Amino acid sequence: MSIVVKPFFHQPSSTLCYVVYCVHSKQAAIIDPAYDFDYASGTVSTEFSQSIIQFVQTEQLQVEWILETHAHAEHLTSAQYLQAQLGGKIAIGGGITKVQSTFKNILNLADYQDIEGLDFDLLLTADEHIQLGNCPIKVIASPGHTNDSISYLIDGNLFVGDTLFMPDAGTARCDFPGGSAAKLFDTVQKFYQLPDETKVWVCHDYQPNGRDLRYVANIAEHKQQNIHINSATTLAEFVAKRESRDATLGMPKLIYPSIQINIRAGKMPPAEQNGTSYIKVPIKLTNQ
Repeated sequence: MSIVVKPFFHQPSSTLCYVVYCVHSKQAAIIDPAYDFDYASGTVSTEFSQSIIQFVQTEQLQVEWILETHAHAEHLTSAQYLQAQLGGKIAIGGGITKVQSTFKNILNLADYQDIEGLDFDLLLTADEHIQLGNCPIKVIASPGHTNDSISYLIDGNLFVGDTLFMPDAGTARCDFPGGSAAKLFDTVQKFYQLPDETKVWVCHDYQPNGRDLRYVANIAEHKQQNIHINSATTLAEFVAKRESRDATLGMPKLIYPSIQINIRAGKMPPAEQNGTSYIKVPIKLTNQ
């Protein structure tokens, strides 16, 4: 094996972040990093990121890439902080421009909100290859959970973001703006064409039924055991199951702060006259 994968689990958001590095060149990619964020106080901190920095420095790695699988709704990315500390280019799928435009309208964000992906160093396209030392990274378009979702295939390791969870947890939801259960079905069928031994690394593990943390299974395990979409599941069955389940789900508690930070590659909104940055939360009045 020419790469090493080091997982980091962010317990507050049940997020998995990965440091992937080439054993020959020591060049590294950080995938889906997270800030620590206390919503009640509005405090952003870097304890989790410091554990990543310590690992990178201890292993004497050179960070080439900070890769996002999509604009997350469950945690705030620490991409900007890690870039300032370790270097590397921040990259995400080109579909981020659709997400920026959508949420600029939904949240009525000010003119500072870019809709051309300019806060990122590189916007990636389907089937594009970037390099990590001696290892190519293939970009795989993965729409369904969101319309900007991409996955990264590195030396038999597939980093899928929220597209798949562990087999006993199924798949991610598809009811966010730009989401589609039918598109997610097609994405997973594409994954299932990969060799059975391909390792699938997930971005979240909510530890169903209180089991121990798990974050990797191979394609064969998903085709046999995934509770939402195995090799025998039809499109109609999956769409019905996914849409029915999505109708029962509440919104992620950090969706508004997460989206506003993550569509800016981790940059905070510009400070206002008093020197403080603010996030926006839309108020919806309902008749009781």
